[in-house]
Amino acid sequence: MTTSALPSNALYTIARIRQIEQAAMSHLPPGSLMQRAGAAAAREVRDICRRAGRRVDVLLLAGSGNNGGDALEAAAVLRRGGMRVRVLLHGDPARQPRDAAAAHARALAAGVEIHPFSDWQAQLERPCNLVVDGLFGIGLQRPLTGEIAEAVQTINEIGAARLPVLALDVPSGIDADTGTVVGGAVAVRASHTITFIGDKPGLHTADGCDHAGEVRVAGLDIASGLPPPDGMLNHPGLFAACLRPRARNTHKGSFGDVVLLGGASGMAGAVVLAARAALHAGAGRTYAAFIGPVPVYDDAHPELMCRAAHEIDLARKVVVAGPGMGSGEAARAALTAALKSPMPAVFDADALNLLASDRSLMQALADRGNLQQPSLLTPHPLEAARLLGMKVAEVQSDRLAAARALAESANAVVILKGAGSIIAAPDRPFVINPTGNPALATGGTGDVLAGLCGALLAQGWPAHEAALGAAWMHGHAADELVRKGVGPIGLTASELIPALRLCLNQLVAERSVRP
Repeated sequence: MTTSALPSNALYTIARIRQIEQAAMSHLPPGSLMQRAGAAAAREVRDICRRAGRRVDVLLLAGSGNNGGDALEAAAVLRRGGMRVRVLLHGDPARQPRDAAAAHARALAAGVEIHPFSDWQAQLERPCNLVVDGLFGIGLQRPLTGEIAEAVQTINEIGAARLPVLALDVPSGIDADTGTVVGGAVAVRASHTITFIGDKPGLHTADGCDHAGEVRVAGLDIASGLPPPDGMLNHPGLFAACLRPRARNTHKGSFGDVVLLGGASGMAGAVVLAARAALHAGAGRTYAAFIGPVPVYDDAHPELMCRAAHEIDLARKVVVAGPGMGSGEAARAALTAALKSPMPAVFDADALNLLASDRSLMQALADRGNLQQPSLLTPHPLEAARLLGMKVAEVQSDRLAAARALAESANAVVILKGAGSIIAAPDRPFVINPTGNPALATGGTGDVLAGLCGALLAQGWPAHEAALGAAWMHGHAADELVRKGVGPIGLTASELIPALRLCLNQLVAERSVRP
């Protein structure tokens, strides 16, 4: 259903969608976009019901604006096709915008039952096979309250139990830019979303991940004058140039050296996990450098070389600094050495906390970018908040803005972890990673991600592509494990590591056989 003129992974902000809408409407007959949206929504309703083996018996919730007009158009199309359809209309029909009023008239002419929203309890008690949310679209700026909030809560309860719920453009109550619930109140939890013209970032990060369900794009046949997207959904095509099969005439020195720097007393496991991930992701030589006591070797993977952090030579080695590093003087000295390295470096966990606590360290990080020494940061929201000098709630209220601000201030590539991880870099469009699931919400998975990033950098991947590839593979490996019944509850970081190796090799194999 995605228009060929739009890349399937393109993301557009609300402001950009408004520009596209206005440009399209300037040369189309009145109401054309709404009629196309209604027709696309009706096709999606029929498709959902067909896939679920249900007959088309639909309750549509229509707001007083243009999103409600889309729902009324869909209702008219479905009714003319012989389907059982009824609408709960919020607001005064006499005050609808012009196009929505015309859609209302067409729905009535088609024989659609239209009920005032005050009847929502009685209508929700009547049997139906699918609920369509056409209450509010991308223009919503206030939290849902009153009878609308009560109805949405009820829909969420019955939808989770037995009914598919299709949201038009964006689930009502979700900010299409940030993915947050507007005002922290309530939002429709849809099983499916059909979004119009172009995909929206808020459907793929923060609360949007849980509220949008399966997202499909209806381009509405807007085929010319499209601006470049504001961002992209991550997918292997964005880093495909780095997925090269290995030549036979190579050796371990061909694939780089990685030093995993951390492992203060009591936290050795973090650096071991990161090192094992780097090993399995193809680094030629992997060193685990401990700030605390140094084990003789890793009995599970004796291929790892264990060293004392203060003795390790960082020359010509990619550094991953932070896993289990701690905050003492030895950690600060190790981080300072990592910042001075001329090689690409990853900064994670305690390294980020140390950076946040010292302006001189942050300046040294920013200077690395000026010297063409790539840096990659992998913060979770609390670490990002410390680096930005704000509260976690502020970071989560606009994850895109936070990731971009951190990338600019650090002069680095940033993976802001979380639901819909954000990959940001100075002067580049943002990227939202769609892979991953709650199985990753356990200790050690961030260490695994950091080690994976380091291995890709060591093999010559540019920092931006390394971030894209690592984020996608990290999430995809977890998705595959859950598909096979390993998790999401109880999956461990250690289990993720061999799944990452499999994912990377499969991607390389797929890339190598394409014409």
